[in-house]
Amino acid sequence: MDDILRFALLGLGLGALYALTAHGIVLVYRGSGVLNFAHGAIGMAGAYVQWELAVNHGVPYWPAVACGVLGSTVLGVLTHLLVIRPLRRASSLARLVGTLAVFIVLTAVAVKRYGDSVQLVPAKLPSGLVEIAGATVSEDRIWLLGIAVVVTAALHALYKRTLFGLGTTAVAENQGAAASLGWSADLIAAANWGLGSALAGLTGILIVPVIGLSVTGLTTLLLSALAAALVGRFSSFPVTLAGGLVIGVVQSELTRFGSDVTGLAASVPFLVIALMLVARGRALPLRGTFLERLPALGTGRVRPVPLALAVVTGLLLIGLSSPLWADAITNTLVLSLIILSIIVVTGYAGQVSLAAYALAGTGAFIAGHAAADWGWPFELALLAGVLGTVPIGLLFALPAVRTRGVNLAIITLGLGTTLETMVFQNTDLSTTPGSDGIAVGKQTLFGIDISGVDHPQRYAAVVLVMFVAATLVVANVRRSRTGRRLIAVRANERAAAALGIDVRAAKLYAFGLSAAIAALAGVLTGFRSTSVVFADFASFESITALGLAVIGGVGFLVGPLFAATFAAGTVGARFGDLVLPGLSEWMPLIGGIILVLTLVGNQDGIGRELGKQASAAERRLLSKRGPKHAGVAQGSAEAATDGDEPVAPDLHHAAPSQAAHRTPGLPLHVRDLTVRYGGVVAVDGLSFDIEPGRVVGLIGPNGAGKTSAIDAVTGFTRAASGSVRLGDRDVTRLPVHRRAGAGLSRSFQSLELFEDMSVLDNLYAACDRPGPWAYLKDLVRPGSRPLPAHVLVAIREFGLENALDRPVGDLSYGERRLLAIARAVATSPSVLLLDEPAAGLSDDESRELAHLVRRLAEDWGMGVLLVEHDVDMVMSVCDEVVVLDFGHRICVGTPEEVRGDPAVRAAYLGDLAPEEAVEGAL
Repeated sequence: MDDILRFALLGLGLGALYALTAHGIVLVYRGSGVLNFAHGAIGMAGAYVQWELAVNHGVPYWPAVACGVLGSTVLGVLTHLLVIRPLRRASSLARLVGTLAVFIVLTAVAVKRYGDSVQLVPAKLPSGLVEIAGATVSEDRIWLLGIAVVVTAALHALYKRTLFGLGTTAVAENQGAAASLGWSADLIAAANWGLGSALAGLTGILIVPVIGLSVTGLTTLLLSALAAALVGRFSSFPVTLAGGLVIGVVQSELTRFGSDVTGLAASVPFLVIALMLVARGRALPLRGTFLERLPALGTGRVRPVPLALAVVTGLLLIGLSSPLWADAITNTLVLSLIILSIIVVTGYAGQVSLAAYALAGTGAFIAGHAAADWGWPFELALLAGVLGTVPIGLLFALPAVRTRGVNLAIITLGLGTTLETMVFQNTDLSTTPGSDGIAVGKQTLFGIDISGVDHPQRYAAVVLVMFVAATLVVANVRRSRTGRRLIAVRANERAAAALGIDVRAAKLYAFGLSAAIAALAGVLTGFRSTSVVFADFASFESITALGLAVIGGVGFLVGPLFAATFAAGTVGARFGDLVLPGLSEWMPLIGGIILVLTLVGNQDGIGRELGKQASAAERRLLSKRGPKHAGVAQGSAEAATDGDEPVAPDLHHAAPSQAAHRTPGLPLHVRDLTVRYGGVVAVDGLSFDIEPGRVVGLIGPNGAGKTSAIDAVTGFTRAASGSVRLGDRDVTRLPVHRRAGAGLSRSFQSLELFEDMSVLDNLYAACDRPGPWAYLKDLVRPGSRPLPAHVLVAIREFGLENALDRPVGDLSYGERRLLAIARAVATSPSVLLLDEPAAGLSDDESRELAHLVRRLAEDWGMGVLLVEHDVDMVMSVCDEVVVLDFGHRICVGTPEEVRGDPAVRAAYLGDLAPEEAVEGAL
């Protein structure tokens, strides 16, 4: 019992340091909305400044501490001013990678200056022994707990009771409103970055007597601190303190009682936090959740002749290279494979994963044991490593089902670190007797000796061929139906689900394919020697890999080869040493600086610029062959289509009568629909029916619950009760994409189009219904069926014939409105729910839209629910109108009956004439 209490008290001291670090993360997040992945590195820098001054320059301890804290403060402010502020209009991915770039730069400088060995630092806090409830514990742990409690109380008071705290809260909630009150968002953010980074420096200085001074030890402190900040939801200082203390206590107890399991103490607390995050996450983002501009995407188009020439040239260079250059080529290619795996999961699917190296290590682990334990040849071991890693990748994807963005980045980094500490660093699992890893011997491929030790050129050639094969697979996916679904999820999960796309399946697929590619890289890395050594698969290297992916262009297949050259041990480093001896030692730092410059100057990376140059060159070449070829060049540059991709359809044979003979859809029956958000009832017991061929209007003032009703009918809210039936089928408990597949389609008040796609691809994403085998077939042969007849008719009806190849961003507002409805129609629904489709349109455009809505009902046989503030449009087009007031249905009837209903007049404007009452209220 004494041991339990003693280790709990020891854990409180460690947890106090976690909480202090987490407070700094919370400060930065509250002040600027940025999750600072460089926080541990900034604290590490402050600790080294203090140590340098105290040990090497004889500065007294407390002045050296002040200098260390000041150094971290300056680094934090500079990070905001030089990196984050220029990215304030960039995507959330760019801002996250911006902090990763600072992490890379700071760790590269520290490793170059101090190495990564552990320095023992004596404690300066009182270190005598004290007895508490019969348990003896070091006095410094009590001091650390006291410091954490005092700092927590001070921060809580600062942000609750001072103008600065109120200003920070105001800026965090609404920058525009705060600016109108005289608060400078930039000044508030800079102050919070400085204060948060000061805490990072102080924590780093206080913790080094406990864990030792090293670059790795201090930067990996970030994970436990992030876990504590997550418990506090990046807002509450007392809850963050409690989270840090619990993590510290659990780790301490497991260190004492779970020491037989390698890495358990470091892993279990984080896994608990990850489970909490997943449990309180959402399958789909909330209404009003919009993504900023995402990095550009390549087309995935493959030019066979240039590719063949590049491969032949690469093989010739490998054949002529020395062993050292062959090794550099191998390093470049396997790192390119790692980056390619990131392109799939982050570039195409939009999921920020920091688990690439953990998955690569998993592939090497499985393949290594297949070769060492079961005697499998290289070919089978490679296949086992790749396929065996896919289920692990799917496990990593499970958090992506309910979390996204920076939360997902935290979880994947934590899961990767857990895998590293519990498996890769476990010598019982990751070594064989007499070896520093898993002994796999020298490799042959189909009887040919390809040993990386004896024949590095042959091994490099094999790696080149496999890299090209993997790149072709990813190119196929990009151009396929599956690729369009991934990009739809990347662009807007809500809209994708509303079109019948299974968002969960798309994410799982992206993680699975990414895991397979990373595993391929891991096997090729491990088997180049006679032993698979797991020091090559440090989880935090995934941060560097993501940064390199951004440099190359996270959406472009040409990017990995160019980005990989900025890493140590690659072809770029070898060339650097030829130009300036010793330059390769600076490659991590150079790569970090280039990443910062890339983010600030060109978020789309090298790949975007190379793509532009290639397209321009192709246009110039083909323009010399005449106007016809120039047109082809223009089409290939903009639509980038080949024989497998969707092309603009021939609309001349799509007669409007094709839609008129459509079989009528199913009726919609809604009963006792209730939506509650906490204590607020947004919709209260609403019932209505929509028959095929009829238009039902749903009207009411702002806040009446109209959009909440549509969200509930289509499955976008978990706060709903009641029943929703489509024909004889109860769809109440179906997820969004299955309701859409059953025949419920909707538009959105805010449009929510797929900005990364053309108009044609938006329509294809809606009407494509690939079978279960498409996910595999698209790896080899991407294909698209012709647009269905009803979509061709919709294109003509909505006047989109001349806009099919245009990016969505080039459309006028009216065209975007029409595309949003046409895309919903493309799903071939029984019932179409339109949420304020005429918002922002002119009177003439609204009248034309009303005519189209009427035709959807009469000619297409759809049932239509129309939510609209344009009362003239509602009264002219609807067969029946339902009136809501504060979630209650107060009237239902024909437009004439609604105009004269006493309840409507009483609820809105009392004694006004019926028409004036309705129109004035709405």
